[in-house]
Amino acid sequence: MIIDTNVSLSRWPFRRLVGDEPADLVARLRKRDVAQAWAGSFDGIFHKDLSSANDRLVKDCRTQGQGMLLPFGSINPKLPDWQEDLRRCQEEHKMAGIRLHPNYHGYDLKDPAFMELLRLAAARGLIVQLALCMEDERTQNPLMRVPPVNLTPLADSVKAEPKVRLVILNCYPQLKLDPLQRLAAAGEVYFDFSMIEGAGGVARLVQEVSLQRVLFGSNYPLFYFESALLKVRECGFSEEQKKVIFQENARRLLSAP
Repeated sequence: MIIDTNVSLSRWPFRRLVGDEPADLVARLRKRDVAQAWAGSFDGIFHKDLSSANDRLVKDCRTQGQGMLLPFGSINPKLPDWQEDLRRCQEEHKMAGIRLHPNYHGYDLKDPAFMELLRLAAARGLIVQLALCMEDERTQNPLMRVPPVNLTPLADSVKAEPKVRLVILNCYPQLKLDPLQRLAAAGEVYFDFSMIEGAGGVARLVQEVSLQRVLFGSNYPLFYFESALLKVRECGFSEEQKKVIFQENARRLLSAP
């Protein structure tokens, strides 16, 4: 069974996707042996009213998730009263974590508001998922060019907030794996591989950050789910190693205090 730590609900605004209805997404994931999926929302990237976007996400996960979908709320620290959105995610919605999109929301990782967000999320015991990008720049709409997040300052931020549990989503193809080693050494940082390209890409990621820091993430339905599966299978991992990536690392992260 698989825990997919990177799926999204709602509609991608630039094209229709297979699986962009919650019930259809759940059915398709179940056919691929997914037992649990950590779900963000495309609305949380593009809508300003994140409170409503998070409310819809929770409702869809509860009514159509069939016990599979685990909601991760969207937070934008550049919006007014974002601290209240964070409080509601943890206290009212009982979420396990939040998902951030700095490049779409207009801030970088040196912004003091980002540091405050990490501090408050850590204090509330929330997992923080940080998406470096959503799609390759080559496929972006010409009117909506969004460069990937610059990771350079992040290791120092993690060292400054050692209690934060951080998941890096969508490591873009142009990102070299070497800097991720420094980031992994800075604290409790995990990585999905949905956008890593090339033969043996997942094996190289494991070599850089260790097997215990790699999570299965598909970026479904924006990406094909089967792509993530094939990236694991072509690496020649043992069944025990696959189990660590498919579910054990995610369970350990989720159960951490």
